[in-house]
Amino acid sequence: QVQLVESGGGLVQAGGSLRLSCAASGRTFSSCTMGWFRQAPGKEREFVAAISRRGGSTVYADSVKGRFTISRNNTKNTLYLQMNSLRPEDTAVYYCATTARAPTMNRYEYVYWGQGTQVTVSS
Repeated sequence: QVQLVESGGGLVQAGGSLRLSCAASGRTFSSCTMGWFRQAPGKEREFVAAISRRGGSTVYADSVKGRFTISRNNTKNTLYLQMNSLRPEDTAVYYCATTARAPTMNRYEYVYWGQGTQVTVSS
């Protein structure tokens, strides 16, 4: 079993940056694909980015390509999401999640989820 705790959210102006972290407990972190998702009020949870077990493969949603970067440090059991050029439409609760599969955009493939961290981008 994996426990995930997100941090790093907050309030930022449009055009600003934030770096989210996801700390994982358990010995299986390095064997899991990791993903970031987000959910805005009244909307479904949507895929943001995913990274393979050793970080060699990444996948991004079109809406964040070129602005967000996913990375991981397996020695620290930590997943990151660097978010640059933030827009008001990026406002959402951001979640990290794990899957045993290759990087995928399908949220139903992810098994363990964190509780989320709020990101608010003001215009």
